[in-house]
Amino acid sequence: MTYAHEARGRRGTGIAGKAVSRTLIWVLLLFMLIFFVVPVIWLVVTPTKVDSSLAHTNPLAFGSFENVVAAWNHLAAFQDGAIWVWLRNSAFYSIAALLLTVIASVPAGYALAMTRFRGRRILLSLTLLVMLMPGSALVLPIYLELSSVHLTGTPLSVILPFSFYPFGVYLTYIYYSTSVPKNLLDAARIDGCSEWDVFRRIAVPLAKPIIALLAFFSFVANWNNYFVPLVMLAKNDDYPIQLGLQELLSSTPAFNPAVGGAQLDINRPELALAVILAVLPVLVLFLFSQRTLVAGMLAGSSKE
Repeated sequence: MTYAHEARGRRGTGIAGKAVSRTLIWVLLLFMLIFFVVPVIWLVVTPTKVDSSLAHTNPLAFGSFENVVAAWNHLAAFQDGAIWVWLRNSAFYSIAALLLTVIASVPAGYALAMTRFRGRRILLSLTLLVMLMPGSALVLPIYLELSSVHLTGTPLSVILPFSFYPFGVYLTYIYYSTSVPKNLLDAARIDGCSEWDVFRRIAVPLAKPIIALLAFFSFVANWNNYFVPLVMLAKNDDYPIQLGLQELLSSTPAFNPAVGGAQLDINRPELALAVILAVLPVLVLFLFSQRTLVAGMLAGSSKE
């Protein structure tokens, strides 16, 4: 009887513990829902309202499609369609820097992983060191360097710093070190392939998942970069979308009372719509490349 009583007590304690754990999990999920999802819902429904109703209606209530059309027209008319210029600039800077990043990072990571040369460990250590440094710490030296060759204020002053991506070098280095057998490359050399052919015909095709992952990370980092264009660019027509959002924010009376004036068309619904347009390219890219990204993340997780 005593043993059975103790067993029932332990069973009851275990059930109570599971109930408490389940409750904590649900509380955590609810907190995450409120903290992350609710602001996104608010952002999406804001363009469906007029600015004057935002403070007096349910923040998560849908307004009307007519208000979305009005916000779209007002946003498109701001500074003669500046929003499209900023989006085009962001696409140009991000894609151009992405191409340079892939061209530089993949051969560098392959060389560090597959060859042995004097100074290799130093280069790896420097790559790690620079990768861990905050990007803002490098902006001033890069600005002074580009200023000395008169490139500040040009597209190259944004593209070249964007292309400097130590994380991409280290990512490809890890992949080639762990997932590509050197015997396979040696067999190709024995068959008469040159080093360039080994890299182009074997190493690069094998690394397609990790190259796709590198390209995604690079594009997202380039698209969202704010500080480098802020320092390097002076003309409004050269701004990417991140600086364009700052321009819209400073032209919205609700956030900058100093501008005042009823002639301004930019209000909070238009600003929210601009934020959605700025996020949309990255979201679409992520949705269409999920399978490739998962393959890239798993690449190098095991070694044959």
